[in-house]
Amino acid sequence: MRSRRVLEHAFRRARARGPAPLAGAALLCLLMGLLFLAFQVRAIFSAQLQQEYVGLVLEAVERAGAARATALSLQDAPVGDPHRTAYREARIELAARLAALHALISSSPEPAPALPASVLAPSAALGEASSALDSTYAYWRTERDRTSADVRARILSVSHTLIALSAIVFGVLITALGMYAKRNRQLVGLSNEFEQASLHDPMTGLPNRRKLFAALEEAASERAAGNGRIAVLYIDLDGFKRVNDTRGHRIGDEFLIAVSRRFRQTVRGSDMVARIGGDEFALLVQSFSSDSELAAIAQRIIACVHETDTQMGLSLVRASIGIASYPDRVDDYWRLVAAADDTMYTVKRNGKNGYAFASASASASASA
Repeated sequence: MRSRRVLEHAFRRARARGPAPLAGAALLCLLMGLLFLAFQVRAIFSAQLQQEYVGLVLEAVERAGAARATALSLQDAPVGDPHRTAYREARIELAARLAALHALISSSPEPAPALPASVLAPSAALGEASSALDSTYAYWRTERDRTSADVRARILSVSHTLIALSAIVFGVLITALGMYAKRNRQLVGLSNEFEQASLHDPMTGLPNRRKLFAALEEAASERAAGNGRIAVLYIDLDGFKRVNDTRGHRIGDEFLIAVSRRFRQTVRGSDMVARIGGDEFALLVQSFSSDSELAAIAQRIIACVHETDTQMGLSLVRASIGIASYPDRVDDYWRLVAAADDTMYTVKRNGKNGYAFASASASASASA
C-alpha cells in the first residue's frame, strides 16, 4: 500500500509540470514497479520451495508418528507375550523413522531445531521420543503456516502494485509490456531452476521422492500399452546411523554422496535411483526380463555400498534391499514402493545385508 501511494504522488507531481516530466515519471514508476515485482516474485518462488521442503519434513513426521502410535499400542504388553516382540520391532521402526527425520531436518536450508540425540536410539524413553516428535511437528507446522502466510502477503503486495502501475503508467503500456515479456522469460528460467531443485535431493543430487513417483507413474502408463514389467528396489543402509554417531555427520554426508555417485554409475541409463530420505534409497527399473536380472541389480547395489564402505575405511555399512515388481507381484503400481519397503524390513529382520522379493502377502500388506 505504501509503495502505491509513493507512485501515485510522484505521478501527480509530474502531471502538474507537463507531458515530458509525466513520461519520465511514468517510466521511473514503471521501472520501480517492475523491480519490486521481480523481487516479490523471486521471494514467492523461494517461499514455495521452502513449502515443498516443509511438506517433506511433515511427511517424515507423520511416518514417525505412525510408528510411535504402533509402539504406544504395544508398550504395555507383558513379558513373554508375542506382542512384546512386536513392541521391540515397533521401537526399532520408530528409531529408524526418527533417524530419517533427523537427517532430513539436518539438511534444512534454513536453521531448524534438530531432534535430541537421546531419542534416536531404540532404547530411548518412549515418552521422551514422543515429546520430541510432538515438538518437531509443532515447529514445522508453524513453519508451514508462516511460509503460506508469507506467500499470500507477497501475492497481495504484487496485486496492489499492479493496480497502481495500471493507473499510473497506462500511457506507456506498450513499453511496459515489452519489458515485462523480457523479465517474464527470466522468471520462467528461474521457475525451471526452482522446479529442478524441488525434484532433487540437495546433498546427493539424486532425484527425490516426488521425482520418483512422477517417473513411476509415467513408466506404468507406458507399460499399460504392452506386456512389460517395472520394478522398485527399496534400499536401506544398514549401520549408517553408527557412522554418524561414531564418525560424525560430515563423514556420514560424505558416505551418502560417494555411494550415490556409485549408484548412478551402476544403474542403467533408463533406470532411476532416488534418495527417499536419510539412508533410504529407491531404484526404479523400467524394464527387465526376469527376476534373476533384478537379483543381479540388487547384488550390484550391495557391492556399491560395500565398496564405498571399504574405500572410506568404515567397516560399518551394508545394504538391505526389498524388491517389488508390477504387475506380477504387485497389482497396483502405486503400491510398488510400499511393498518394496515392507520387504526390505523383512530382510533387515532376517539378518540384513541381502535382498528379497515381495510376495503376494507383502503386496496385500502394502495395500492395507
